[in-house]
Amino acid sequence: MAQVLEFKLPDLGEGLTEAMIVRWLVQVGDVVAVDQPVVEVETAKAMVEVPCPYGGVVTARFGEEGTELPVGAPLLTVAVGAPASGGDTEGSGNVLVGYGTGASPARRRRVRSGDPARSAAASAGGNGPAEPVGLTGSAPAAGLVGTAPATAPTAGPSSVTGHRPQAGATAVPVRPEGPARPEGPVPVISPLVRRLARENGLDLRQLHGSGPDGLILRADVEYALRSATAEAQAPQAPATQISDVPGTRTPLRGIRGAVADKLSRSRREIPDATCWVDADATELMNARLSMNAVGGPKISLLALLARICTAALARFPELNSTVDMEAREVVRLDRVHLGFAAQTERGLVVPVVRDAHTRNAESLSAEFARLTEAARTGTLTPAQLTGGTFTLNNYGVFGVDGSTPIINHPEAAMLGVGRIVPKPWVHQGELAVRQVVQLSLTFDHRVCDGGTAGGFLRYVADCVEQPAVLLRTL
Repeated sequence: MAQVLEFKLPDLGEGLTEAMIVRWLVQVGDVVAVDQPVVEVETAKAMVEVPCPYGGVVTARFGEEGTELPVGAPLLTVAVGAPASGGDTEGSGNVLVGYGTGASPARRRRVRSGDPARSAAASAGGNGPAEPVGLTGSAPAAGLVGTAPATAPTAGPSSVTGHRPQAGATAVPVRPEGPARPEGPVPVISPLVRRLARENGLDLRQLHGSGPDGLILRADVEYALRSATAEAQAPQAPATQISDVPGTRTPLRGIRGAVADKLSRSRREIPDATCWVDADATELMNARLSMNAVGGPKISLLALLARICTAALARFPELNSTVDMEAREVVRLDRVHLGFAAQTERGLVVPVVRDAHTRNAESLSAEFARLTEAARTGTLTPAQLTGGTFTLNNYGVFGVDGSTPIINHPEAAMLGVGRIVPKPWVHQGELAVRQVVQLSLTFDHRVCDGGTAGGFLRYVADCVEQPAVLLRTL
């Protein structure tokens, strides 16, 4: 006799608590094999394909493309064949970070009495899309809804971010004009959403969710809390609300939302300062031509700049730091994990080259090429996008000379490189046309003062102008 097993959105690692369905790879009625990818999702870190730990026939899918689901929410149900001897159905082991299957999932799921929607989904007869149904009570019932991973951040008042509900949804403030939701199940799956509402004194029955079938998402709660705060701070609402302004609206979610949150946090928490200098890059460009003229793998300009950065950080390690405000300490880091800004169709991402201080120019060139290709195709993993200690930002590729970069929190500094263009320059006492670049350093003023930042930037400029300076540290 076939059993219907429910596959839930697994923990995708790095503290991620939600993901958006980008593309379903299977349809209801399809036969899937163990570990076959069934859906492509986008998190705040990257695009990933999620494999199913069960083999059988897909009987239901939860959520349309574009829907955001929390970790632990149902993804699909699979009808599997008769169990093997011993009464157990084998799983596939670890599906993704922190999520595994074994023999226990093969047991028939427990269904809370009085929950007809889940009872219907648990039977093997349904072919239509199943509807996620919220549970009553302050805590999720074991065996029915997934819980957030232990490493997920605690949702509290400080976690309210600049999210908006999904496009096309109507967000209802804390005190709507209409009647409250009648008695019955509140459509909430995520325990983080319940906790966020509870800690802020928000009655979930006052909200109408923007998720499928009215599912209340974390963005709905955060939007309601912001609406209540704005109402308390403004006795008289302006004649025209932002929500009434006509125009095309793009939800801040996925990678774009993560970038917005991180940059906003950097501006709020880091007292940054910027210094810059023009440098004659003619000799650096000539050195690169000479390196590539002897054959072998090509050396990229970005790799040479990265090699200069790691040498400069060895001389000025204060800039390879992070600030622990709870302990009121500056933590100087022993290894250089170098991030570099990459613009993609999905937005700005910062892949990280691990242990950049141990790599030569050839190794750096190869790693930059590999990570850049992964960024363009959207296949970067969360591990490849986190853990950076210093960022190199080559905005010269956009045809601009200068910028004041925003530090990639929680790092302490970022080096910006403008375009390299012919300009008049005094060289050896005479006016000449040279290849000139503007370098800028944005740094956290808590980790060092201007003398250290200026010394770092001057050393970088000296290496750009006279690459032989690097020979001292090789």
